[in-house]
Amino acid sequence: MSNMHRIHWFDQRIREGHYPSSKDIALQFEISRRQAQRDIEYLAVSLRAPLLYIAKHRGYCYEDKTYVLPHLYMTEEEKEVLKFLARKYGQFSSDHPSSVQRVAHLLSRFTGEEKPETLNRLPVFEANPRLIQYSGQLSFAISHKRIVHIHYRHEAQESRLDICPVQLVSKYNADYVAACNSTDGSRQQLFRLDSIVSLHVTAHVFDAAEEPEGTCEHPGLPAIKPFTARLKLDTGLQGNTWNGYPARPAGELLYDIEFYDADSFMQQLLHEPWRRLDSPRWLKVKLQARCEQVLRCLNGEEEPSCLT
Repeated sequence: MSNMHRIHWFDQRIREGHYPSSKDIALQFEISRRQAQRDIEYLAVSLRAPLLYIAKHRGYCYEDKTYVLPHLYMTEEEKEVLKFLARKYGQFSSDHPSSVQRVAHLLSRFTGEEKPETLNRLPVFEANPRLIQYSGQLSFAISHKRIVHIHYRHEAQESRLDICPVQLVSKYNADYVAACNSTDGSRQQLFRLDSIVSLHVTAHVFDAAEEPEGTCEHPGLPAIKPFTARLKLDTGLQGNTWNGYPARPAGELLYDIEFYDADSFMQQLLHEPWRRLDSPRWLKVKLQARCEQVLRCLNGEEEPSCLT
């Protein structure tokens, strides 16, 4: 649960005159006293709350009753970008890491995924849309233990693999996914994200694997705001994602599905069943051109290599 949920609860308890403490937060949300105390420190320092500890009540109140929490709303796509950057900063290594780790910790608190506190010169990382897309899909696959099919191109070699992703990691200023090969059960390997040509999350589940290591980079300008495709499916979704892509209901079996990279999203459309693509028009045109290209290849009018 996001620390903002806990802070809102703490704020409400203060306004009701209950003098809440770190112990109350820990008991209510089943977290450690230390983590609860960090929430209180965040409220006092970052959100500038006029907290006053009352020894008689062993809890807190507001010294200034007019204080209100700032409105902190964040969209899901903004959270995805912050998660991506939080992981990058969190795994960055430097001679003076304390200030960078504080940035990572702050970013992770905003996304609701707190990391242990572990950066003087801050690194600059590119928020590349395809890497953000891959990170989101792989995070979904990791949490749901889904097998992922990838087209991987690295050092002049190409392969198509079914992998069992275990963890996203950063090493040597690049992004990786630690995974095992699902077919031969080989030991864990690192696959560089910017070497993945395409991927799609399958419906097949794998058994929990081992531990990991690994991160990414990619040329091009970031498109932080995602595209949205309106797709009609055969059956309704059980959660709020479609094969790792954020999805919102938009009608009967209709869903607005967010994506950053058109090519990887089209690969998913070619692998998964769906009934109708309503929008955007440019994606329909692009997908139709891809399908016509496939038909020309099947009819021998073009070489199969045109599809890679």
